[in-house]
Order: sequence, then C-alpha cells, then structure tokens
Amino acid sequence: AKEAAAATLVSLSYINADTQASIAVAGAIPPLIDLAKNGTDDAKSAAAQALGKLAANAHTKVLIAAAGATLPLVDLAKTGTHPAKAVAAGALCNLASNADVLIAAAGAIPPLVEL
Repeated sequence: AKEAAAATLVSLSYINADTQASIAVAGAIPPLIDLAKNGTDDAKSAAAQALGKLAANAHTKVLIAAAGATLPLVDLAKTGTHPAKAVAAGALCNLASNADVLIAAAGAIPPLVEL
C-alpha cells in the first residue's frame, strides 16, 4: 500500500508547483523519507522518485532537504537496485541546487560517478 501511495504521489507531483506544495504541506515528506530508508526495493524506488519530483519545486526542495532526505537518498544511490540508484541520483540532482554541500558531505559523489 505504501508503494502504491508513493507512486500516486509521483503522478500527482507532475501536475504543477501548487500540487507539489500541497503534497508537502499535507505531510508527505517524512513518510516518503522513511519509505526510502526502510521500504522494499520497489517502495524505496517509488519514494525516491516522489521526493525527486517534489524537489523540482524550489520551495519543496528546501523542505525535503531540511527533513533529512539527503542521507537516505545517498544511501539508496550507493546500495539500491540499479533502477533505485538511478531514481535516487535524479532526486539528488533536483535537490542539488539547495543542498549541494550536504549532498557532497553525505558521500554522494563516488556512487554518482560510478553510475
């Protein structure tokens, strides 16, 4: 159910910036981070994709970084399945303009280079 919810949030996050902000205000970011850390492989990938799509919004990316998404996304880029690594890299890319120092400090550069 959590994986399906994350996949639905991915679809909704394509609509527009207002929808992305609404998803964040509704409290979706912490559960998505938790799912990216503790879900099944598919759930981790779906959560990372949702976080990445939400991070396309300038306001939401700040909330995502502040909520602590950087380390779980870096971990997923290091240890996830190949598709999850790619999705985590995309999410980190969207976060990079706000959290670039955090991303580098979290050790993201080597696994990104390996992709």
